[in-house]
Amino acid sequence: MNALSIHRYPDWNVLGKDWPNREHSRFVRSSALTWHVQIAGSGPPLLLIHGTGAASHSFRHMLPDLARDFTVIVPDLPGHGFTHGAGQHDLTLSGMARALMALIGELKLAIVGAAGHSAGAAILLRMAIDGRLPQCKLIVGFNAATRPIAGSGIYGPLARLLFINPLAPKLFAWRAESMDATRRLLAGTGSTIEPEGVALYRALFRHSGHVAGTLGMMANWDLESLNTDLAKLTTTTMLVATKGDKAVPYADSQSVTALSPAITALILDEGGHLYHEEHPDEAARLLRHLARDAGIATGAARTGRPEPSEDR
Repeated sequence: MNALSIHRYPDWNVLGKDWPNREHSRFVRSSALTWHVQIAGSGPPLLLIHGTGAASHSFRHMLPDLARDFTVIVPDLPGHGFTHGAGQHDLTLSGMARALMALIGELKLAIVGAAGHSAGAAILLRMAIDGRLPQCKLIVGFNAATRPIAGSGIYGPLARLLFINPLAPKLFAWRAESMDATRRLLAGTGSTIEPEGVALYRALFRHSGHVAGTLGMMANWDLESLNTDLAKLTTTTMLVATKGDKAVPYADSQSVTALSPAITALILDEGGHLYHEEHPDEAARLLRHLARDAGIATGAARTGRPEPSEDR
């Protein structure tokens, strides 16, 4: 039996009624998956990938900002949010890379730029190494989870054990009934986000299907192989890390630059693991400037209108 099939998932007709950027949402069938994906704007296609345990809401503030210059594509990953039908093979690093490329094929979009948060950055790197983003000129990782987690020798098996135990996601979802529990969980990453953002995470964590997808992703993650293969990476990559990140040490982004000449790192003094949610204006502005430097013509460059001012 599919370990994910027995759980309760977020209902688009209930939770989705007030979902951020709902007007840009659509559902796309690709293989066995029914994807929830948000697409907004026009211009060069820019793919944004959230991290473990999140969903498209992670880019709720950045999407409308970036949509002024790009065609922004923000999917819920398999087993997360409103994307349903995932099997265990879809929750591996390579499995998610394959599934995302199939979705992009269905959408008939040629991705020229991409950004990922945490594990989302690792997925994009896997896609690029495997030749699944042939026209992509730039990858940006916000607090990218690219290095094997310390103690992962027990972390993986523990997550696997929780994933196959049908009670574990349900017990976690039950604990998420408390707003304070969700706030403490997020604060443990070094970030403080607005109450509306906390409420969105709480709403997702109350559904055992979303929790099971999160645990399944953790249980099947393989960063050792990714690190070995990073020498093959040719896509320009900027890893943006924050000193206040309590989930992924910023030193990881610095050390991974030694694995590929295509990778550089930018270390910021401000922000925690959810930097792009705490400081979405700055994150979007940085991404826009990096895209311009990579030769991706944004709406501002094509129309001749000025870029947003730095002090906005």
